[in-house]
Amino acid sequence: MPNNRTASAIPTKILVPIDFSPSSHAALDAATELAEKFHAAIYLLHVIPAFPNVSLPDSITEAAVVERAKKEATERFAVSEAALAAKSIKVSSSVEVADDIAGAILEAIDSEEADLLVITTHGLSGWYPQVFGSIAEKIVKLANVPLLLLRTPKPATTARVPFSRSMEWW
Repeated sequence: MPNNRTASAIPTKILVPIDFSPSSHAALDAATELAEKFHAAIYLLHVIPAFPNVSLPDSITEAAVVERAKKEATERFAVSEAALAAKSIKVSSSVEVADDIAGAILEAIDSEEADLLVITTHGLSGWYPQVFGSIAEKIVKLANVPLLLLRTPKPATTARVPFSRSMEWW
């Protein structure tokens, strides 16, 4: 992911990956402070993990689960976007589906021309970090822009909340 942009200590566009955990809300709070101080825009990104090996009842399609998750993320982003707009912060957002969450975040850095990334050490966890490694760890190793890594407490639960929440509507 080559990046020909020059690094600056003053951000103009801040990428904030959001998984709707308390930790990611802390990242958004930090990014909001920076955006206010430096008159930077914020780009919110939610990546829905693809579940190719998840068994679903015949009446529920994988596409329906993904569409529901996209709809919920879009609705939640609308609240954040309104709050940021009220503070005169330019904001945009995207909801993506990807097998590689870290890769999707790294691609967004380039495609959105973000010059600062704000992430936290613990988002929603469960078995994923133990099997595939920490998303934050991969980002720290591979990001080609400055980043602010906020250390946050490990969540009390190991359940992956977005999937269980998305199943409640069935």
